[in-house]
Amino acid sequence: MTAAGLIFSNIHDQSIPEMTRMRTMASIPYGCRYRLIDFALSNMVNSGVTNVGVIAHYNYQSLLDHIGTGKDWDLARRSGGIKILPPYITAYENRAAGKLYENRLEAVLGAINFINRCNADYLILSDCDVILNIDLKKVLEEHIQSGAYMTLVGKELTAGESYETAVNVLTADESGRLTDLACYKPEGEAVCVSTNIMIVGRSDLQNIVSESIARGYKSFYQDIIAKQMASKLIRVHKFEGWCTHISSLEGYFQSSMDLLKSEVRDSLFNAEDRRIYTKIRNSAPSHYSNRAEVKNSLVADGCVIDGTVENCILFRGVRVGKGTVLKNCILLQDTYVGDNVNLNCVITDKNAVIKDGRNLSGHETMPFFIGKDQTV
Repeated sequence: MTAAGLIFSNIHDQSIPEMTRMRTMASIPYGCRYRLIDFALSNMVNSGVTNVGVIAHYNYQSLLDHIGTGKDWDLARRSGGIKILPPYITAYENRAAGKLYENRLEAVLGAINFINRCNADYLILSDCDVILNIDLKKVLEEHIQSGAYMTLVGKELTAGESYETAVNVLTADESGRLTDLACYKPEGEAVCVSTNIMIVGRSDLQNIVSESIARGYKSFYQDIIAKQMASKLIRVHKFEGWCTHISSLEGYFQSSMDLLKSEVRDSLFNAEDRRIYTKIRNSAPSHYSNRAEVKNSLVADGCVIDGTVENCILFRGVRVGKGTVLKNCILLQDTYVGDNVNLNCVITDKNAVIKDGRNLSGHETMPFFIGKDQTV
């Protein structure tokens, strides 16, 4: 049995408008050297899926630059490999109206040529806003053995955890069969939320596309899954490792800060036989001056640090001036911070410049954001 992958790169762009103004959700930098799409791609490659389509919408130049030929994920292949699926490449009816897809189901309709030609038995669908390291091969095997129509991957929230936005909440019986589906904002109750990773047979997905066109369906969850869970076997696979859902700038900040915990890094990056791959860049080692003081931080290559850094995540090429104090900050690639600067709970996009003597502070629930190429 073979499987192909389908990744939605733009579905959740409105979740973090501050960071998706000039890029897709899939290409948001994360964890010093990664992009969000790296986790979805790595999960598929580690599970033997070598034919992957990435559905693009707009602003996908940075995504193209990052993925390139796909060689860093071993997807530069004559047969299969990775394919970027931009809009307007099919005869889908919205093309005539000049309309881009607006939801998951319309995105699948736009990728129908890839689905028809991939010659795989199953399709694994994944978003880019949920970060986890999962063995999809195991999920696929369970899906095949159960004879299920569709398998959804869910994550159980513990009591006290909450979501910032409405999500699809899954209810399953003891056998794992989906019995109820609702979309709302969990407020601290122990529920199972969808990670938007799902497995479905290729022929079944083709039938879903055909039926959606005929009946004018709009929602993959409400028009397809909710209406068919009583008549067809739709299973829920509950993922037990570390998982985070990024739905806002605050969520991005909290998720990134979680990486400073060793148990989170172990679950995400040190899983047996499941590495997280990304585009390789050759950079010089980071330089720490005699005045530098760094505590509990992640620092990428190519940084120059001449101040104090505590509980921070610094991407490649960040420069920290003398007398500067950074606490609880996320500084993206090539950010320049001058001398005698104090930053707390600040997120900077690429190539931001903070001049000497500036004092900027946000809060964990509302981090201060500086956009790409901006100067403060």
